[in-house]
Amino acid sequence: MSPRFKAHCALLACSFLWGITFVVVKNALADISVFAYLAVRFVLGALPMVWMYREDLRRLTRAEAWAGVQIGLLMFGGYAFQTEGIPLTTPSKAAFITGLSVVLVPVFLAVFWRRRIGAWAWSGAAASFAGLYFLTVPKQGFAELNHGDILVMGCAVLYALQIIFIARYSGKYSLGALSCLQVSLTGVLATIAVPVLHAAGWERFFVRFTFPMIFGVLVTAIFTTALAYPLLVWGQRHTTATNTALILTTEPVFAALTSFFMLHERLGGRSLAGAVLILAGICVAEWKSALPSSGS
Repeated sequence: MSPRFKAHCALLACSFLWGITFVVVKNALADISVFAYLAVRFVLGALPMVWMYREDLRRLTRAEAWAGVQIGLLMFGGYAFQTEGIPLTTPSKAAFITGLSVVLVPVFLAVFWRRRIGAWAWSGAAASFAGLYFLTVPKQGFAELNHGDILVMGCAVLYALQIIFIARYSGKYSLGALSCLQVSLTGVLATIAVPVLHAAGWERFFVRFTFPMIFGVLVTAIFTTALAYPLLVWGQRHTTATNTALILTTEPVFAALTSFFMLHERLGGRSLAGAVLILAGICVAEWKSALPSSGS
């Protein structure tokens, strides 16, 4: 097997793992507070990554560390919004809304960085935004918007900025070190947030040691963090950014299938049309525009 084929298999495995865990996380959050879950997941996930990339971390420069901190702050914010939103919406909707981060990238590059973006990217963005409307806005109008969908949209915004910053720094610095730094910082910030938010009365800390909670924490810490991020880094080195992004568009599809079989979730005609438009917009934007991508 060629290195490119192996890379594509690795990226597909990442997409599969990230997709199926939307359901896993939703089940786990019934028995653990959001930031406690994030703290345990990312601290446990960071430990093997620190060992795996120890040589890269030893050679870390101040500029590289600052790049990792910027990406890590965006990652922490993105996961905070997404994880707060998942219990309030469905796994399928959360996954498709998160996927919008890809088409937000050209919009942000054009608006904030004055980058010239082609018609295909704008077409993909328009299709995805139309899909977002059908997926999230009920027939009754904006007054009936689901609060969880709004939170996950905040996640998509921050993920888009994370993609841009990763693309900016990945050519200069070690991808392994950047991945390790962002995961580690997310774990540290989530750990700090637990007592702060509890004391402020914003989020009550609680944990019940049930099977779904333990299973959810271990699966997301080991497979979707400690394993998936190194796989993503390795895969990106052996294929193009466009191929990477197109493969990762299967993530919401895996999430929808998992939710269908495990939670019996069925998207109605309006929501299904929205999901298809979002997926089509992502594929058009990526395939025709060769935009950078990152994991989720």
